[in-house]
Amino acid sequence: MQKSWFQNCNIIMSLRATERSVAVRRLLRSLRFLAMTGLLLQYAPDQGGSVGLLGGKMRCLVTGCAGFIGSHLAEKLVESGFEVVGIDSFTDYYDRRIKETNVQDLLKSSNFTLVKEDLLGVDLDKLLEGIDYIFHHAAQAGVLASWERFETYLNNNILATQRLLESVKKISLKSFIFASSSSVYGDCELPMREDTLLSPVSPYGVSKLACESLCYSYWKNFGVPVVSLRYFTVYGPRQRPDMAFHKFIRAMLKGEEITIYGDGDQTRDFTYIEDAVNSNILVMEKACTGEIFNIGGGSYISVNGAIKLLEEIIGKKAQIKYTEKMKGDMRATWADIKKAKKMLGYNPRFNLKEGLIEEIKWIKGVMAK
Repeated sequence: MQKSWFQNCNIIMSLRATERSVAVRRLLRSLRFLAMTGLLLQYAPDQGGSVGLLGGKMRCLVTGCAGFIGSHLAEKLVESGFEVVGIDSFTDYYDRRIKETNVQDLLKSSNFTLVKEDLLGVDLDKLLEGIDYIFHHAAQAGVLASWERFETYLNNNILATQRLLESVKKISLKSFIFASSSSVYGDCELPMREDTLLSPVSPYGVSKLACESLCYSYWKNFGVPVVSLRYFTVYGPRQRPDMAFHKFIRAMLKGEEITIYGDGDQTRDFTYIEDAVNSNILVMEKACTGEIFNIGGGSYISVNGAIKLLEEIIGKKAQIKYTEKMKGDMRATWADIKKAKKMLGYNPRFNLKEGLIEEIKWIKGVMAK
């Protein structure tokens, strides 16, 4: 059961000055968000002691809701008072139990409904009933595997997105937010801007660019209110086990060898999970359909530099093995986020060290179970 605003205020006032300042800022951001999206909260508890809503609850669909980013986003929406329908097919790309753990807390909420279906086969008309916002995160991830299983990427990324858009064009929707990737850029001039010529160097990047193009086409021709967010290497708690930081941290904690593809001087712009999630919330507040935004974290660093930072935090020296460069691996990514700052008010809050500390805590907790 939610606490009343009076209870929350009493809790905030009992905190130390520094903690209280942070809590007040978060409370004000929540109020602004709820006001902008029509979910203005009453300032007194109802008879049941929970927070009352002046307007009806809006419904959100989160595809890929059991994944890394999707599960965090679904939780944020539920916490903000939305009714959330999450769909996930629980593919075998990595251990299904990880995804099941990701949605454990969500399943405890009466405002969350899980649909265990594939977007290619589900009854979309039924799934979309009463939906106000769509966050399309369902996709086949992974650069290396995209060379070997392109049909999977064709089906789960391109065809699934087209099928969803085809159904969406028939309904009234506030926003369709598509989770794209920095992989659409390929090797290009830095920093990467939204108007840069796109030349993806992996089948995965090609599939995400095709999805972006489909989104634009359905906006241009049918008025589907699409916005595409190009995420730059998102990390943090629940990061997929095939992603670099997850593998590096787990290996270092266990005293095992780390494999680096290439010389380690390749650079990345790393984005903490909370910043990535908040970019979706900002899109809900703005009228910016048809737009594409870079979502970077401002932590531009080489792989070797990131490992040195991990050594500092963990207090252990990494055992590194360098091997051949991975096909489709971009030499560098660096997001120009001026557009997102100007139009969305996006401003990443977490630096790389802060974010890695949180991911390390989470992985230690997982390993202890």
